[in-house]
Amino acid sequence: MALITLRRNLCHLSDFRIHGALAALKNHPVIHVHKVSEERLCPWFCSPRSEPFRVRFHHGCCKKFHSENGNDLHAVGEPVFSQAHDWDRPEQNLKSVDEQMFYRRLNSFTSSEEVLSFISTLQTLPATLAAGALQRICEVEKKDGNQKLPKEILKNSVFQALCIQCEQESSGLPDAILVTALQALTLLQVDPHSSLLLNLVTECHCRLKRGGLEVHSLCILGESLIKLQGPGCATLELIICQLKSEKLEEFTPEDIVALYRILQACTEKVDQHQAFLNKLNNFSLSVVYHLSPTLMSQVLSALAVLDQTQALPLVIKLGKYAVRHIPHFTNEELRKVLEAFICFGHNDRFFTKALERHVASSCLTLDPEVVSKVMEYCSRKRMLSKPILDAVAETFVCQSEKFSPHQIYELIEPFGKLNYLPPNASALFRKLENMLLTHFNYFPPKTLLKILHSCSLIECHPVNFMAKIFSPYFLQKLQGEELYLDRLSLAQLTQLFLTSVLECPFYKGQKLLPKYQVRSFLTPCSSLETPVDFQLYKSVKIGLTDLLGARLYFASKVLTPYCYTIDVEIKLDEEGLVLPYTVDEDVHKRVALCIDDPKRFSLNSKHLLGKEAIKQRHLRLLGYHVVQIPYYEIETIKSRVELVEYLQRKLFPQNVGVRW
Repeated sequence: MALITLRRNLCHLSDFRIHGALAALKNHPVIHVHKVSEERLCPWFCSPRSEPFRVRFHHGCCKKFHSENGNDLHAVGEPVFSQAHDWDRPEQNLKSVDEQMFYRRLNSFTSSEEVLSFISTLQTLPATLAAGALQRICEVEKKDGNQKLPKEILKNSVFQALCIQCEQESSGLPDAILVTALQALTLLQVDPHSSLLLNLVTECHCRLKRGGLEVHSLCILGESLIKLQGPGCATLELIICQLKSEKLEEFTPEDIVALYRILQACTEKVDQHQAFLNKLNNFSLSVVYHLSPTLMSQVLSALAVLDQTQALPLVIKLGKYAVRHIPHFTNEELRKVLEAFICFGHNDRFFTKALERHVASSCLTLDPEVVSKVMEYCSRKRMLSKPILDAVAETFVCQSEKFSPHQIYELIEPFGKLNYLPPNASALFRKLENMLLTHFNYFPPKTLLKILHSCSLIECHPVNFMAKIFSPYFLQKLQGEELYLDRLSLAQLTQLFLTSVLECPFYKGQKLLPKYQVRSFLTPCSSLETPVDFQLYKSVKIGLTDLLGARLYFASKVLTPYCYTIDVEIKLDEEGLVLPYTVDEDVHKRVALCIDDPKRFSLNSKHLLGKEAIKQRHLRLLGYHVVQIPYYEIETIKSRVELVEYLQRKLFPQNVGVRW
């Protein structure tokens, strides 16, 4: 290692002294340093899964630097400075230097090479600042997306010296610096069984048992131990107990979020910590407006993982403040926010508007996983957001190759569920068809079936694939190793087959075998229909009884031979007479009343969902006279007389009178 002159144009800091590491490079021969670094550093960064390599000082050090008397190294072509150089004067001693200047300089670097180059220009450096340098190296490597340090960094003599010093002087490090060094090395995925990590962990454990660690240090130590030893380590329980004993008012917002992350890792013990979680959730209401986008997404993610359904006030407040952060969330942070809102069923119109603006303006640059999560959010909330759906449709047409089979399903499914065709529908489904034709065998059978079923809901019938999905070979793949096909897959197959018969009469290919057909689409947990709302049905039943004269003249929840369940069925003979529902002869016309409550529509709209639209479409094709009774029309009726008049207009628009 060389003692290179501190360039004046870098900063005006004084002498920095590495008391145990860089100084050791002066006081020992290079061969000795090689030996020490090989013995101590080799185990640190050797993963059992990766190819082993030896970490040692690069031979370039021997080529670039001369040594006088085996001690002082200096760069070739640089003047040799004596021990009485100007920067060794008392006024230039590090003790008189503002450490904030050092950290400010350190934080300005954007690569590990810049950090190490800067450190190499310093003559000496205290262990506290050496730990800070390690932490900065960790930060810049994480920003670059690296999970481990590159080999060239591991072999860098300055980096090795920093590590040696942290191990040798761990007992002399302040609490905050000690846990920070442990955190940095943990994030760099140093071998947890290395002497360096074991030494630091042991020192931290001793100080933890003595007590006195500050809240921030406890949080850092807790997260580091989770990464090193897992959430089941005994030391972590001690840390959580000490954190519980602290006053939450003394926690910073960052510490509050770190505490959530620690508890998130201990999901098996959530019941044990629930009382403290309730206290934490209530207190967190007061710090929401202090949270950055990153911290906000982490709190929401922790609440979802810990299943804190009783913390809805906190979720609502976080959602309120998340509106202003939407443009500033990273892809991963936005995904976590949406996952949490999906988990808690949260919906906020201001959040939706902000999300629409963000997706419409930057959809082409969003990560595919985020795009699919946005669509899942729209689907779960039954949210017909045309700006989002249009932007996603355009993105898929332009960048379809970026999406995995499951992500493609999550993109297409909302169009079918929400019964919406975007302006570029022809280009969208042409692109989808080409992808399915090209990569048919790459799509998992159930995913493929769901995609094709979603297309059929909005009358984009997958005729070119029907013969394949009805074939015994595909059905066998769909069943896999299970004894029977699941109920939902059978229902989707049946509805696709019914679609091929009713809406695609030109299709003459493979038919679905009877044993794969269901009798009813209305079944628990796997229904392709929405059950009728009892209260709305009860109101309509009263009006129908008054209108028709008796309950005998209409039937409720009638299962048809075509798998659909009709809310109310009325039978008419050839002359228009209303027949009792028990009569099956002389039935000339069947009237199907669809009593549609809000769950059958998109959220806060009068737009029918796809599964209700296809049901009414099929019933008409089967010969039924479909009469829609939507909730928003019933809600405007104020009297029983008005209800009877309303139903008469709906059932008998020609005003021919009612006879029975």
